[in-house]
Parts: sequence; structure tokens; C-alpha cells
Amino acid sequence: MKLLSIAVPCYNSQDYMEKCVNSLLAGGEEVEIIIVDDGSVDNTAAIADRFAKEYPTIVKAVHQENGGHGQAVNTGLKNATGLFFKVVDSDDWVNEEAYHKILETLGTLAGGSQTLDMLISNFVYEKEGATRKRVMQYRRCFPKDTMFQWNQMRHMPKGKYILMHSVIYRTQLLRQCGLELPKHTFYVDNLFVFEPLPFVKNMYYLDVNFYRYFIGREDQSVNEAVMIKRIDQQIKVNKMMIDVFEKSTISHRMMRKYMVNYLDIITTISSIMLIRSGTQEALEKKKELWKYLKEKDYSLYMRLRHGLFGRTMNLPGKGGRKVSVTAYKICQKFYGFN
Repeated sequence: MKLLSIAVPCYNSQDYMEKCVNSLLAGGEEVEIIIVDDGSVDNTAAIADRFAKEYPTIVKAVHQENGGHGQAVNTGLKNATGLFFKVVDSDDWVNEEAYHKILETLGTLAGGSQTLDMLISNFVYEKEGATRKRVMQYRRCFPKDTMFQWNQMRHMPKGKYILMHSVIYRTQLLRQCGLELPKHTFYVDNLFVFEPLPFVKNMYYLDVNFYRYFIGREDQSVNEAVMIKRIDQQIKVNKMMIDVFEKSTISHRMMRKYMVNYLDIITTISSIMLIRSGTQEALEKKKELWKYLKEKDYSLYMRLRHGLFGRTMNLPGKGGRKVSVTAYKICQKFYGFN
């Protein structure tokens, strides 16, 4: 059995996927790289097959009809044989030194008396043209270099969350929670991280800058204009996260608090993007989203009404706009809009 399975969803990724896969090959035989060609029409499939031929014990090339990022992650998970599972997008890459530390830590913990459910590490916003690289690190949020549980979590400020780039899950845990991301939908990264949380008991934080998250392509899903265009998909994921929260058994207070805060930022992003689209139709969609939340879970609705964005809902004039701008800046920090 491999130690770590890494799914690399690829759609027309010929211009950048080789950098990604080459960075992952540094993991050697402990790693399984599953390149999922999601119905590409460029040279992606041929590049994936070449890697699989050159590294038959490390790389798998899986081809499927186009189903979107979420379906590619689903396919990666179905084909994974590793003890742990990570997703690395085809335009991103990993730092080799941190990578070896990650694998060393996973190997040590895999043989321990406690079962590791989730490993967290830092990631770097590789924003094109930026002279200073912003690092999402968790030094003040989690104990370092030790197994810990929810009651040992510290305060996580607004805008600092566990994102897909920072997480490695135990493969069997993802299967146990029944994770199945929706087809043809962007922004499923948040669902990937959020849905398994009620199943997580033991965590470990490794303070290394492992994942390099590239931001700069105009067609990227975190481009603000693209996000407004695809707002229906953001709303869909938002509602699915509300559904997950509503049906989950969340026994630990700190876990519940974290999940509520996560929903607060996602619902804020949806609401702010709808406001910025500037149409009456979008404002109706915002109203409908909050109605959906209210009908699904009234207690959660009341908490979010007093959360990051909810406080701005009925504030008139300059005061309301000022708070909305502040909320938007936190959203911008969360996604690293290009």
C-alpha cells in the first residue's frame, strides 16, 4: 500500500501540468500520483499517459468524460490505494523540502498508536506579479508537531480557514463519510474540506510551506469576474454545506464553532458576490439563499445573521456600505482573488 495518494484533476492543462507532476514525483515510491484527465481536448491526455509510462509504479493516468473538478476528485478518490489522500490542482505545485517532511511525518504517524485523520500544513499564494508571497499558516491556531483534538484548537481569526491546499485526509475517512462532490460545479474545494470534519478526531499540524497555490490566470475560478459569472455554482456549494451541517452529528463545541464560522465566510462570499453583480435578479438570489438557510436550520440562520455579513444586511447608507467593503476584503483574502 502507498503512503499517500495524490489526485491531480486536469482539464486542458497541457501548459502547466508538467510542472505540477514533476514536483510530486519527488515523493518517490511512497506516493501514488493519479492524473485525472477530465475530458480534455488539448494534449493533456497524452502528457498523462507519458508520465504513466515513464513512472509505472508511481503514476496512474485515468481518463473520463468531462465532469468538472468535483468529479475528477471523486475519480481520484475511487482509484486511490494510499493510506492518505490529497488533491493538488494541475496549475499548482509543492515544495520539495516540505514534501519530504510531510511524507516523513505521515510515515511516522501511520505506525503510531493513534489514528491520524487529518494533517494540516501551510500553503503559499503564488500570485503572479506579486513581489511578496503571502503564506497561510496556522501557528497560533493549532499545537505544532503533535497529535491534537478539537478541544486543543485555539482561536482562528476571520479569513483563516483550513482550505483544500492545506489539508491531507485519511483516505478511509473520506470514504466513510460518503464524500461525493457534485459534477460540473466549481468551488467544491470548500465542500471537500467541510463535509468530512464531523468524522475527524485526531489532527496534526506541520508548520511547513508545502503547497504552492498559483493565482494569475484570467479564466481561474477565483478571478472575481469569473466568480460573479458562476455565482449559481457558488450558491449550490453554499447550500450543500448548509445541508451537511444540518444533517451532521457535531458533538464537539469547538468543531461546531469552527464549522459555523466556515459557513459564515462562505455565505458572506455568496452574498457579497451577488451584491457586486449589481442586478435585481442577483439580489433576489441573495434573499432566496438566506431564506433557504432560515428554513433549513433556524438556529444556524440566527447565528449567521449576527456573523460577518449578517450584521450588514440591514445597515443603511455609508455605514452599511463600509461594513460590506470590510466583509468583501476578508472574502478577497480568503480566496486570494486575482
